[in-house]
Order: sequence, then structure tokens, then C-alpha cells
Amino acid sequence: MTDIIDAHQHVWDLERAVYAWLTPEAGVLHRTIELDEVLPEFAVAGVTGTVLVQSADNDDDTDHMFEVAAREPLVQGIVGYVPLHEPARAAERLADLQRRPRFCGVRNLIHDRPDAHWLRRPDVDESLGLLAAAGVPFDVVGVLPEHLEAVLAISERHPELDLVIDHLNKPPIGAAATATDAWQTWASLLARVAENPRVRGKVSGLYASTGDPASWTVDTIRPVFDHALDVFGPDRLMYGGDWPVSLIAGGYTRVWQGISELVADLTETERTDILAGTARRFYSLPHLEVLDD
Repeated sequence: MTDIIDAHQHVWDLERAVYAWLTPEAGVLHRTIELDEVLPEFAVAGVTGTVLVQSADNDDDTDHMFEVAAREPLVQGIVGYVPLHEPARAAERLADLQRRPRFCGVRNLIHDRPDAHWLRRPDVDESLGLLAAAGVPFDVVGVLPEHLEAVLAISERHPELDLVIDHLNKPPIGAAATATDAWQTWASLLARVAENPRVRGKVSGLYASTGDPASWTVDTIRPVFDHALDVFGPDRLMYGGDWPVSLIAGGYTRVWQGISELVADLTETERTDILAGTARRFYSLPHLEVLDD
């Protein structure tokens, strides 16, 4: 049995929690979405486990994910919210979450905050120290060069903190992207970030956030993947489907097929790392016993 871990999925209930970014302008995403909708596509892809990642900076969203996980064994990990800008409350919430099965990491929606340097705030830095001391990984959902620059600073201040760059920090996508200054800035910063062996990258969300997200092709995202593979290596890259956000980019199956094509030329060991091994190690997920047919 082939092990495939999708390390980046979301669920949300508009009556259960407040999602400030989920306005009517979000189109097909502006509704309650549960994991049941994507399970048939998981089955076709052969997904053996998934990680749910927070979608709102509040406790209600995180609690909802735990409720979903309680009835769906495919959920092997939950990356929840802890208020990093409130160290005292962060410590209390972190202690609570650590007592819950399947808790495996923390994330804050830093890309929605107007302060691009939010991760460098003293109060946030104090809370990142709590994560490092507790051995809890942190998902960095950045979109700006400043976010990768913050990761460089965090790596120096908290060398024991495990980090993963969600969506590879949303690099420029498109046929001419590699000729732009934006590409060079992203590529250079990602390479510097990857010098820290405790930083990983998520091969997820590789489509434009604006314009036409569904216009991506394997050829347009291949330079991004190749660069990430070069600087991180397969043992520090993990696959994430980014469903249901991926609905705006063609849906789960299209994204999975694209990633499958990207990893097709790799060795079996390299594919296993990207499609399961890195996520299992990073999030300390339970090991799947692989049986020979």
C-alpha cells in the first residue's frame, strides 16, 4: 500500500466560527465546507492520511477541526491557532491543545495582517519561543519577501524551532515569471531560508491568488518546484492539496494530477519523502504500516 499524506487541507463552518476573509467575494468558497466533499477524490488519489490546517485566527475554527477529526480517521494531524501576540494566553492555549490527540502544529494567518513584520514583534517572538521549547512546529503562511526575511530572523533567534513554508511563500507563477525581479527575490530568499535544516517547504497552493488562479499548468509551476527541490531536497518538501481553496484553481484532482506529474521523474525514495515521509516526520504523524501485496 502506497502512503500518501496530504499535509494541507481545510474545513470551515460559517455558523461555527468567524472567517474574516470568507466574504461573498470568495465565490465558491463562501459556504460551509466539510471534509466529506473531497473524500471520493482522496480515494481515487490514494490519500492515506491528511492534516487539517487552521483557516481563522480564533479558537472556534480550531475546535471545529478537532470535531471533524473525531469522526474522520483519515485526519491524522491538526495545525491549530494559538494567539502568538498574547504570550500568556498562548501558553494556556498551547497547553490545552497539546493534551488533544492529533494536535501537531500551530499557524497564524500572518498574510492577512497589515503589518508585514508581525512575526518580528517581541510578543510574537516570545510565543515562538514557547513553541520551540514545546517542540511544536510552526506553519508560516507568507506571501511577501518580508515574511521570508522574518523566517531568517526566527531561525537565528529560535534555532530549535521547526518551520514549514506554506505554499512556498506564494512565488510568482507564469511563463515569464522567472525573468522578473520578483522571482529572483523569491528564489534567493527561499534558498537562504532553506539553509536552516529545520525549515521545510510545502508544495501546495502553487497558483495565483488573484486574476485567474485556474490558469496554471504543470509547465508554469515546474520552475517553482524545481527550485524548491534544489534548495530543500525531497526530504524537506511535503505535498499539500490546499483543498478547498484549490477549487478556484481547478479542484483537488487537477492539483493532485499536476503534483503527480512533477514528481513522476523522481526516484521512489524521493517521491515517498515528498508525498508522505516529510510530513510524517515534521508533524510526528503515526506511521503507516506498509504491507506487500
